[in-house]
Amino acid sequence: MLFFTLIVCFIISILITPLIKKFAVVIGATDKPNQRKVHQSTMPRLGGLAIFISFIVGMLILQPINPASIAILIGSFIIVLTGICDDLFELSAKVKLLGQLAAAFTVVFLGDLQVIFINLPFGGQLEFGYLSIPFTILWIVGITNAINLIDGLDGLAAGVSSIALVTISGMALIQGNLFVVAVGTIVLMGTLGFLFYNFHPASIFMGDTGALFLGFIISVLSLLGYKNVTFISFVIPVIILGVPITDTIFAIIRRIVNNQPLSEPDKSHLHHCLLRLGYTHRQTVLMIYAMAALFGLVAVIYSQARIGVAVLLIGLLVLLMEYIAEKIGLMGNDFHPLLKIMRIFKISTAKNRS
Repeated sequence: MLFFTLIVCFIISILITPLIKKFAVVIGATDKPNQRKVHQSTMPRLGGLAIFISFIVGMLILQPINPASIAILIGSFIIVLTGICDDLFELSAKVKLLGQLAAAFTVVFLGDLQVIFINLPFGGQLEFGYLSIPFTILWIVGITNAINLIDGLDGLAAGVSSIALVTISGMALIQGNLFVVAVGTIVLMGTLGFLFYNFHPASIFMGDTGALFLGFIISVLSLLGYKNVTFISFVIPVIILGVPITDTIFAIIRRIVNNQPLSEPDKSHLHHCLLRLGYTHRQTVLMIYAMAALFGLVAVIYSQARIGVAVLLIGLLVLLMEYIAEKIGLMGNDFHPLLKIMRIFKISTAKNRS
């Protein structure tokens, strides 16, 4: 039944996307080029609706059972409605945040989805207590915005989200969490069907309708798969979503350092930096796909590793991302602490040899 449902979801996404493209143009849900954007012509941007419709059909056919199912569906409707309004009217950052909070509150309170505690690796528990609700809401809103922030090139958000969904669904299958497997693969099929039209050169954008929905559903699925488990396991969704999370963290730091509002857009995200280095649109997207796949692979290895190896793996991954960030200028051209240390070490080693 699952295989049949996945095929149906993929076909629906493939067939309905061209219709949504025409519909978006008719109602004026288009993205016009400006100084900050990469595309050079007006593009329809309601494509995420195809992913959402495919998701709803898949859920109706398969009807996966979970106590949070209804809350997830209601939260999805709220987040998609927020995205549609933004694609049509370009909502302010505050209004969009209210929509994200409403969706998050729905799954937290109606679906009773909360990270209450984490079992620590050396014994004992880290109890969140009163912080369990704000922590869970912060996770959902944070990941939702992280996916939204990387939606800057043709196929980028759809591809990175697909890689995250494959990893989350695969690891959920290993753990026997069939609900996460079902929902994750349903969303994956809808996203891949849409990606057929969205990969460079794209004929339609997913818009906030798609980016907010994908971010929301991925954040919820990651919590369903890994809540109330060991500290080592809880880090897994952070690794899986390493690319959008890293880009978001550097964006926040960059704006704080430059005294800019956190909601103010800029052209210093990961994909912008790679484009400035001379990589083509398609090369940049494929390089970020490779990074996302690396994070997914590390998450799988990490889940099977012993504590010492897992901690070492995280340390190496953090150093690698810091190195890449400094090399491509993600924090600006004057921020190179790791490269400076490496340069000093190289000079010191050269002097010792001579």
